[in-house]
Formats: sequence, structure tokens, C-alpha cells
Amino acid sequence: MQDMQMQALPMHGRHDGGEMLRAAQVGQLLSIDRSTVYRMAERGGLPALKIGRQWRFPSREIGLLLSARTGRGSEVVASGRAAMTAATRAALPMIELAAQLLGVMVVATDMDGEPVAEVLNPCPWFSEHSDDPELLDSCLADWKQLADDPCLDVSFRTGPLGLDCARSFVRQGSLLVGMLLAGGVAAAETEDRAVYRLTSEGRGRVLTSLPLIAGRVSSLVAPAPAADSNTRYMTK
Repeated sequence: MQDMQMQALPMHGRHDGGEMLRAAQVGQLLSIDRSTVYRMAERGGLPALKIGRQWRFPSREIGLLLSARTGRGSEVVASGRAAMTAATRAALPMIELAAQLLGVMVVATDMDGEPVAEVLNPCPWFSEHSDDPELLDSCLADWKQLADDPCLDVSFRTGPLGLDCARSFVRQGSLLVGMLLAGGVAAAETEDRAVYRLTSEGRGRVLTSLPLIAGRVSSLVAPAPAADSNTRYMTK
């Protein structure tokens, strides 16, 4: 269905990655509004080129993002998890320092929402209850839901535990292989648990920094194997 939608969209211009899409077309494919597309492009959340004042998006890379979101086979997930695990281990000191400076708890997961490393800079409440199997089950379910969420924007959302969390994806080229989650943040001023509390400025720093950290982890991910005939690309 999505391949048919891709073919129906008129293309504009070319670059080395193939046809180029306008923001409105990307928004249609990803089911987000155009302002969100622009914001994600500014933050590095989408593959994009700025030509003068206009953003253009390489169709092949957008197509690979769609493929990673909608058709992940078990072999692809396993390969992505291995790549995500290795890159996270290499970047662990940097991620932990960033978590401490931003005042948040950070979790690195694969695209099934399964952690690939220990929770970094956990808030006191999480540390105190980390051996509770119900807490772990709730977290895993929430992280799985975040992995399946089609929106690529970076924003805070309130999870089932009543805490706020933001997410940014890690890529292997244009494929999504994992997530960095910044959480353990109080969603309301009335929160009485020993969790992290952020000002509006602090929240802004997290939303600005998280894609940069994820980008650094992405740069450490091993290149993907050559695509076979079953790999879906966006074409005219």
C-alpha cells in the first residue's frame, strides 16, 4: 500500500540519493503535518538537504525509514540489535555523561524496545523499585510502544508510570536500529516520587541534545550489509 502511495507522488529534482521529496509529501507518507517535518529536519530527525530556504528529502532514505518501521523481519531486527548493542557499548561513557548533565535517565534499546545496555543515571525511585517485575514489565511494554510509534518527532510524552519520556532513533544508514530514551522525569508539579524534575529550559535542552547524542551513536553503528532483492526502496 505504501509503495503505491510512493509511486503516486510527483518527484522534484535529483541528488546522489535519487529523487527528492517536498516537505508536504514527506508529511503525507509519515502521517505528520508539514511543520513537524520542518522541525524534525532542523533537529536532524529526518534525512534532509536545505537548498536555499527550502528543505528537500531524499526519497530512497525516506523509503528505507518507512520500510524499517513497517516491515521489520526477525533477521533484520536481530542484525539491528547487534549493531545497536556494539555502538551503544562504544558510546556508553558519552551517553552516561550526557544523562548526568541533562538530569535524566537514559535507556538504549533495539527496535523491539528491548534494552541493549544497563539503565544510565536512573532516578532514585527507579533504582529503589528496579527489582519489581511489574515495573520492568510496564517499562518494556512502554518502550515497545515507543518503538512502534510511527511519529519520528522528538518530544516528551507521559508513559503508563506517570513519568515523562522523550525518544530519538539510532540509524544504520537510513534504517532504524534502536532508540535512546530520556526519561524518569516528573510529568506534574505534584509528583511526590524521587524522580527527576526539569524546568521548561531543561526540557528544551533534552529535546535539542537527544537527537545529537543519537546521531553520535549512529555514527558508530557498523554499515549495513548490501541490500538484497527483498529490500524495499522508494521509487517513482
